[in-house]
Amino acid sequence: MLYDKARIYVQAGGGGNGCMSFRREAHVPKGGPDGGDGGHGGDVVLLCDDSLRDLQTFKRKAHYKADRGRHGEGALRHGADGGDLVVRVPPGTQVTSEETGEVHDLVVPGTRVVVARGGSGGKGNKKFAGATRQAPRFAERGLDGSEDWLALQLKLLADVGLVGLPNAGKSSMLGRMTRAAPKVANYPFTTLEPVLGTLDGDDRQLVLADIPGLIEGAAGGAGLGHDFLAHVERTRLLVHVLDLAPLDGSAPEDNYATIEHELAEYDERLASLPRILALSKADLVSDEEAEMVASIWRERFAAELPAREEWEESLEPTPVLITSSATGLGLDELRTELFRRVPVVEEAVLPADTEDLEEHRTFRPQPRRRKAEFEIERDEDENVWRVVGEGVDRLIARHDLENIDALAHVERRLHRMGVIRVLEERGFEPGDDVEIGGIVFELDPS
Repeated sequence: MLYDKARIYVQAGGGGNGCMSFRREAHVPKGGPDGGDGGHGGDVVLLCDDSLRDLQTFKRKAHYKADRGRHGEGALRHGADGGDLVVRVPPGTQVTSEETGEVHDLVVPGTRVVVARGGSGGKGNKKFAGATRQAPRFAERGLDGSEDWLALQLKLLADVGLVGLPNAGKSSMLGRMTRAAPKVANYPFTTLEPVLGTLDGDDRQLVLADIPGLIEGAAGGAGLGHDFLAHVERTRLLVHVLDLAPLDGSAPEDNYATIEHELAEYDERLASLPRILALSKADLVSDEEAEMVASIWRERFAAELPAREEWEESLEPTPVLITSSATGLGLDELRTELFRRVPVVEEAVLPADTEDLEEHRTFRPQPRRRKAEFEIERDEDENVWRVVGEGVDRLIARHDLENIDALAHVERRLHRMGVIRVLEERGFEPGDDVEIGGIVFELDPS
């Protein structure tokens, strides 16, 4: 079974705490502070690994947590940074953050994406020493690492996608042209998951994907199509396999229209991809009937040619080939056409809306800028002032407000940030309770 979807929880490591320590050495009176800083927490990194083919690993494990940073120690010993946790995913994986909605496409092997940032370490008391505060008796705490739920979806990296109604002959065609061994039977929905096959040429190869049969309403979730339409998004050419003699008596023209409509409904880009129409199962009809049907389709595509100028530079009409997987008719011609129409590219093909990522490059999202803005409101019922803002929340999280020296340091920082000034303008008086970051304490603005 192909595991092409997963949901995982990632948590970066927290930063280590800074150390409060004073130098104690014989014959060295008043040695001064020597507390070291805490280490940075480890990141969670996704790595595009070409040795993987699906997301089966995440069926067994869904929670991933990086190492936290070590705490600082005396004698100016800084804590070690936590090790990054590298999570490997197969090429073609699309990663979506449930918290921010940010999307990453991991296509090129070796590409790295940081999906959870480690928390920064706290400063030791040595960093707070100065001319007016020579013996600080407090240190900072490390901050927690970020965490998130990620939705993973695998979109196969195939050059050519075989699409068509169930039992149109896609699996037989793939099995005859490549060394793949898809399941073949005389009933619909034989293929329940995408199957890849490699088509060998003189100097290169193409990857063909047999996409499970689509039906009317597939783009809206009907049948198997909605789950696997994503696997044709990254193909560069589609082979529409159309049964010349459907067993259910349906009209091939209607079947063709159904598939094309569902592809366009799912993604406009799919509607603009180059096509090859392969009329399959020609061994079940006469040669004259097959040629007549092929001529009708060629005339139709030739008539539609001017409307496709904006997306087909060559202005060639869609090729129409008569094929039979049972006898091999037309498959050599199809093979030649595939190699002719799928160009050789020096670099990996990325989706049109994806920024190119260099191989072996680590993509680190830009850190969010610390907001100096804050909001202040008065809760008359609880008789407390509330200060809300990212910067003040981080300030409170870093310090132990039970420590008198740390509290005094926090009050000085609040002065510099302008919080005290705004509080006084709103009517704050000494001794009033203030809530910041979920902690209520008395603030002395003097």
